Amino acid sequence: MAPGHPSPSGAWLWETRTAAVIAERLRGFGVDAVATGVGKTGVVATLHGQGGPAADPGDAILIRADMDALPIQEETGLEYASQNPGRMHACGHDGHTTMLLGAAKHLAENRNFKGTVHFVFQPAEEGGAGAKAMIEDGLFERFPCRMVFGMHNWPNMPLGKFAVRSGPVLASADEFSIEIQGQGGHAAKPDGARDPLVAGAHLVAQLQTIVSRRVDPLQPAVLSVTRFQAGSAFNIIPDRASLSGTVRSFDEGVHAEIYEHMDRMTRLTAEAFQVSATLEQRPNGYPPVVNDAGATEVALATALAVAGEENVLREQPPTMGAEDFAFMAREKPGCFVFIGNGESAMLHHPKYNFNDEALPHGVALWSKLVEQALPL
Repeated sequence: MAPGHPSPSGAWLWETRTAAVIAERLRGFGVDAVATGVGKTGVVATLHGQGGPAADPGDAILIRADMDALPIQEETGLEYASQNPGRMHACGHDGHTTMLLGAAKHLAENRNFKGTVHFVFQPAEEGGAGAKAMIEDGLFERFPCRMVFGMHNWPNMPLGKFAVRSGPVLASADEFSIEIQGQGGHAAKPDGARDPLVAGAHLVAQLQTIVSRRVDPLQPAVLSVTRFQAGSAFNIIPDRASLSGTVRSFDEGVHAEIYEHMDRMTRLTAEAFQVSATLEQRPNGYPPVVNDAGATEVALATALAVAGEENVLREQPPTMGAEDFAFMAREKPGCFVFIGNGESAMLHHPKYNFNDEALPHGVALWSKLVEQALPL
């Protein structure tokens, strides 16, 4: 689940071996086709049910798992902890990949469905927009389908439980930066300077009024300034200051409105303090994940069949986390499901641990979903 930050340098390289292992396993399962290098390092396996390939995209679905890690030093102390310093599966993507591989193996052995299913193993979810890269590389033209599905583990949701709901489930998220150019000087002579630090401090305070005073209170939104950098010594007024942070919401119109207010506040605050300032919305943002009603109905029916009414949460609150599955759900009706990971440190924490006991539940959900979405 992406934090809304750019991917670390060389992120694609780290998935090369993983992608090769996945492709090898899929071929060993006897799927009908395996495509590699989709969106740089993505893997797509195609499996036909009884009766052969789907006659049209209406008889095909796509299931996606992410497979990348994070630039975090693991602190679990487990015997199977990451062997690559500064690289850790701190979001459970290795578990997501394993669950989808298990479903591919089971379905390849039984083919208890009619039509076609595409198993997508996606790179660079953690800020690298790997889903977007795969789409731009022709994912839906090469592997047509009528619905898309994804799943993410959720720490501290009990094992064996699923959360499925229609509508917004994850927020849009992006990163902004504001560069303030002033005129430096001696701290003992502030009237001879144009202090960018003071302008930045006022701007931070002003930005916090956007959500509380400019956005519809019935529309959830977050604007967080998370970094403020300026100065190098106690007696020098700096020339420059920089701010950065993140904006998150469930509505793309609200997201655009927030940036309009940010731009105006940045310009007017700079004018008031006789400095210059520029706002940049960095192009690595993700749109919100909005579950389609029809696709959610399929996922919900599957979860009920696999886990029972008592283990399916229909009203799990949305979260301000972000996921680039959003790009796929923009193109096709989609549903993103959460699966319980049991007691655990939260995602992106150095002591997070994917619970292997969740694996059979995930395999069961994916296998049953294919059989229900593509019935004989």
